[in-house]
Amino acid sequence: MPQELLFQVSPEIATNELLLKQHVSKLIRVDAKEIQHISILKRSIDARQKAVKFNLKVTIYLVGEPIQEAKIELPEYKNVENAQEVIVVGAGPAGLFAALQLIELGLKPIVIERGKDVRGRRRDLKAINRDHVVDEDSNYCFGEGGAGTYSDGKLYTRSKKRGDVTRILELFVAYGASHDILVDAHPHIGTNKLPQIIQDMREKIIEMGGQVLFETRLTDIIIKNNEVQGIVTKKGDTILANKIILATGHSARDIFELLDRKQIFIEAKAFALGVRAEHPQSLIDSIQYSCDYRGEHLPPSPYSIVKQVGGRGMYSFCMCPGGVIAPCATSPGEVVTNGWSPSKRDQSTANSGIVVELKLEDFKPFAKFGALAGMEFQKSIEQKAWHLAGQTQKVPAQKMVDFTQNKVSSNIPKTSYVPGTASVEMGQVFPGFLTQILREGFVEFGKSMRGFLTNEAVLHAPESRTSSPVRIPRDPETLEHLQIKGLYPCGEGAGYAGGIISAAIDGEKCALKIGEVLKKNL
Repeated sequence: MPQELLFQVSPEIATNELLLKQHVSKLIRVDAKEIQHISILKRSIDARQKAVKFNLKVTIYLVGEPIQEAKIELPEYKNVENAQEVIVVGAGPAGLFAALQLIELGLKPIVIERGKDVRGRRRDLKAINRDHVVDEDSNYCFGEGGAGTYSDGKLYTRSKKRGDVTRILELFVAYGASHDILVDAHPHIGTNKLPQIIQDMREKIIEMGGQVLFETRLTDIIIKNNEVQGIVTKKGDTILANKIILATGHSARDIFELLDRKQIFIEAKAFALGVRAEHPQSLIDSIQYSCDYRGEHLPPSPYSIVKQVGGRGMYSFCMCPGGVIAPCATSPGEVVTNGWSPSKRDQSTANSGIVVELKLEDFKPFAKFGALAGMEFQKSIEQKAWHLAGQTQKVPAQKMVDFTQNKVSSNIPKTSYVPGTASVEMGQVFPGFLTQILREGFVEFGKSMRGFLTNEAVLHAPESRTSSPVRIPRDPETLEHLQIKGLYPCGEGAGYAGGIISAAIDGEKCALKIGEVLKKNL
């Protein structure tokens, strides 16, 4: 009978199949030759002590015992070419997983995406990095796969109560992701591998009779008697359907403005804002692993840190070991930072958003914008940063210790942010209260992580797109908009998700609710 076992081992043993088999043989007191196979179920790193250990949960199969590892396959999708149509606005994780779920339910998704497919996006990303040119419809936030495609692919989520995380991970594996994402405590696909996975999802949608329309931007929603009838695109086309999943992402400001203009109820939502900090990866490794050199058996170390400063949370966000900082503006005249890592996390730098939680009262200077007050607050900081850094895609930058001492950095070393940096005192970028909290917070971070507070670290500003500044309210049971029947606000942009996994889960949930309604009406 195969047996499960939980234990700790050194990194050398955890990463060597022969050594692992020898170790397990001692634990269960059988000859190593009697062990046919060891299947790793869960893997995490414990770096709390000086000697770093791997936590492993495994299933052990002895010689003669049948190996029972479930093969992960795609669901049995139906051909939906002639089925009832549902419009899905946005081809990010919420939109794509909603579309795939609709197909499982026998419904035809018509996915519209303002940006280009993954291949077409690459040229526009190059233009941002090299030529400082921002295409409003094709950039790091907009295009096939959404913001997640070219910003890391982290699959860790704390939102276990929101839905079936394992199902989403298994779907990613079925579409080509490494099986490791089912094992690792903090799964990660990598920016270099996500595009092909996203493309395969799109091809499956089309193969099964769905539609995916790129460079198709929503400009109006057709509503009659508070029920959706369809949409109008920027090209002037009308697409009719009485069910719309609105999964446009946290940066689709024109969609928030459209809803506000049409007096479709939305509300301001608090979010977090700050900077993106870059350290040498070797420095983070030495802090986290308590060693001068991490060696070949340990991965580049992440970090996670949270403090209460001035009555507000200040915390690391979207930490990218062995990664780079990317320019994520979605309109000319603004600068925005984000981070990503390739699958091997093999860059020499580590970066993380370091952000402060905002409150609705912080948006009072923008009260005239109503529900869009938070969005205008966010926009004002991005535009100010653009002006201060020279009105290109360069960003304001400052060494970390210099920032805490209110001192302009005399020089900024080259960082991973390709468009470049300009030495700016960060206090000019942010409101006074936010600057003060960040300064105090970095000092506190340095007390918890010895070596973190250093002028080897460079701050880039702003990290402003942590989550949506707007919530599109919906009924908690039906997931329909509170005011407009047939409109399903979905994912990060609507305020109901915070990453790839939670957005994908929310997309599936909205699709399932539509399926329930249509089944009742048959």
